[in-house]
Amino acid sequence: MKEIKDETADEFQSLRNGATPQVVSGMDRPYKAKPLGEQTRALRRQGIMVIFGNLGVMSTGLGLGLPTITNGPMKDTTAPVYLTDSQFSWFASLNLFAAPFGGLLSGLLLDKLGRKNTMYVLNVLGLISWILMAFTSQATQDSMFIQLMVSRFFIGVASGLASAPVGVYSAEISTPKIRGRLILGTSISVAAGITMIYILGYFIRDDWHLIAMICCAFQIIALICVIPMPESPNWLISKSRLPEARQSLNYFRGLEKKPVITHPEVLAEFNILQKNIQLGVGEKKPPFVKSLRLPEVYKPLLILMGLFTFQQVTGIFVIIVYAVQIAMEAGVTIDPFMCAIMIGVARVITTCPLGYVLEKWGRRRSGLISALGMGVCMALLALHKHLKVIPYLPVIAIVSFIILSTLGLYTLPFFMISEVFPQNVRGPASGLTVAYGTFVSFICTKTYPSMKDAIGGEYCYMVYGLLSFLGAAFIYAFLPETRGRTLLEIEEQFRSGKSKRPVDPVEMQEIMVK
Repeated sequence: MKEIKDETADEFQSLRNGATPQVVSGMDRPYKAKPLGEQTRALRRQGIMVIFGNLGVMSTGLGLGLPTITNGPMKDTTAPVYLTDSQFSWFASLNLFAAPFGGLLSGLLLDKLGRKNTMYVLNVLGLISWILMAFTSQATQDSMFIQLMVSRFFIGVASGLASAPVGVYSAEISTPKIRGRLILGTSISVAAGITMIYILGYFIRDDWHLIAMICCAFQIIALICVIPMPESPNWLISKSRLPEARQSLNYFRGLEKKPVITHPEVLAEFNILQKNIQLGVGEKKPPFVKSLRLPEVYKPLLILMGLFTFQQVTGIFVIIVYAVQIAMEAGVTIDPFMCAIMIGVARVITTCPLGYVLEKWGRRRSGLISALGMGVCMALLALHKHLKVIPYLPVIAIVSFIILSTLGLYTLPFFMISEVFPQNVRGPASGLTVAYGTFVSFICTKTYPSMKDAIGGEYCYMVYGLLSFLGAAFIYAFLPETRGRTLLEIEEQFRSGKSKRPVDPVEMQEIMVK
């Protein structure tokens, strides 16, 4: 195969040998070549593989938004077989009850099987779920309900499993400068899946079997797309599969996929990875429970659990699951299914540039703006009957809530879960965190109908608004800033309690080579 020529190799080698850097005309600082991992070929490879991995995550978004479009047809009392209100509340929330099992399973599979094989498991579970739903028996109400519950349990396990592997994979194949954009693919995929199921519900309002069949076909495509994905070099190094690790790192840095590294920049990066990972592997690794005593483990764990708590108790998932019903109860005059599509599209559009926003604003500022804005939106939704002078206020409040939540509180926990844990506990710590977050999500989603009946929708929204303001206070007090820091720097920050200046990627590259 023809050797791939790197556009900066000669210049990098000359700089390494002590040559004077070129100065760009009109600028008063030396020109520095982009690291290989940030050049076009490498970015294209990283992006395509992350997209392939996230197709399976998109399927979990389909499952998450499904109750919104099936509430009417599944509870239709004129149908031969239908679900009661109580049965449908279980249908809407059982996937969230099952998700913690998937979160815990992801911790085990990420370390034992690797990132790629975990994605295979994710897609197989999703496929089983959609097949069960597409071919649900309607002989009796009980048989239909049981089969639907099994289907929802499988998609729930897949949802819990989906939160970590692709994000961890994205973080491990990328450089710090672009890491955020790639990790964000998971959130974009979930948002896109929710929007896709809303659109299907708009056009297919009475046949949920057909919708499940379409989702089944999509899941098969997602499963096939995992096949060409290289395994993460970090995991391969941790398993002492060094030739494969070199091939993987060469590939993701835009070079030929060889078991030998010849480029000095990639070789330096590989040596740093190997040293840090194998030092951890070589040490007597304590059980995960004992690792919880370490500040670099328990600090990010508690912070992310707190972040997940505020993510859920502010009503983010309630709005997703009950979007059509909330729109109708709020007095939205447009087609409630169209309002749901607007919510989904708003989330996707907001999520796409979020990588730039998080790199520009940082994690803390994004979280603060998000939580404060969500509190205002929930207050407006609660008071909309008293503010009739503002036209379409419920629509404005709901869509703005979705946009602002996506800017921070909805996305940050999933985004940061791939950044903050040390390599040796990244799998189980990520799994435990996701399990906790999805369990809180189940409680909030299952209890929303009862909460609404007990205190009324307006007071529910007021409670969500107050908790959003409390979430902003939590972010201000505890959330660390990880923007621009390598995974090793973030780990050291939690261990020592000191925040170091982020190192310029090219500067780090030169230090590693020396």
